[in-house]
Amino acid sequence: MPRYALKLEYDGAPFAGWQRQADCATVQGAVEAALARLEPDVPTIAAAGRTDAGVHATGQVAHCDMARDWTPFRLSEAVNFHLKPLPVAVVACARVDDDWHARFSAEERRYLYRVVNRRAPLTLEAGQAWHVRGKLRADPMREAARHLIGRHDFTTFRATICQAKSPVKTLDAIEITEVPLDHGVEFQFRFRARSFLHSQVRSLVGSLERVGAGGWSPADMKAALEAADRAACGPVAPPFGLSLTGVGYASDPFAEPAT
Repeated sequence: MPRYALKLEYDGAPFAGWQRQADCATVQGAVEAALARLEPDVPTIAAAGRTDAGVHATGQVAHCDMARDWTPFRLSEAVNFHLKPLPVAVVACARVDDDWHARFSAEERRYLYRVVNRRAPLTLEAGQAWHVRGKLRADPMREAARHLIGRHDFTTFRATICQAKSPVKTLDAIEITEVPLDHGVEFQFRFRARSFLHSQVRSLVGSLERVGAGGWSPADMKAALEAADRAACGPVAPPFGLSLTGVGYASDPFAEPAT
């Protein structure tokens, strides 16, 4: 059966996360239903990461096995047709080797968390960013983030329902960027690692926000990490500010061939 990689974009608001559930709308369920309109016996698809309820994606990657030999363009067009009117789209499609796996072949995941810092409520960005009214300072957050880079026990920043075998992960990068707005500023938190624990990014952002607001010092972030205790975590940031923006592979399946 030919195997295809799908790069997916979706608004997580109407979904109970990526993973298929019997009684809830999920992104996996929506994509599998669209594929079933093309071929009724399409096997279960696999994704690079299982995003939580309300979390968005601009660069989720999944793979599917088809009975027919589709051209990537035709397959993506057909899936998108059957996904309407749901806020899910295949933005790229590629034929891959039969042993290529969206999850197990991945070498890196990238996430973006958006915080809009202003007094007025959000209108156009509502549901796409976390609205924080009190003033935040970038430099203390950057100092605190430096304590998190590298290989650590992230128990403090791991959901109690996390099923990962170990809380030890290597966080490769955290970049905190200020984007001026007409009224306020947007803080963009970019995270890069091979893999993440359940709710790790949202837990980290929630604690970093406490540092930016002055409630914590950068040293408090270090102490929370070293505590290896979930009770030491700050408030968890809401899901709607988070997006899975990319997945890295040894060879990019969506790269245009050289000419």
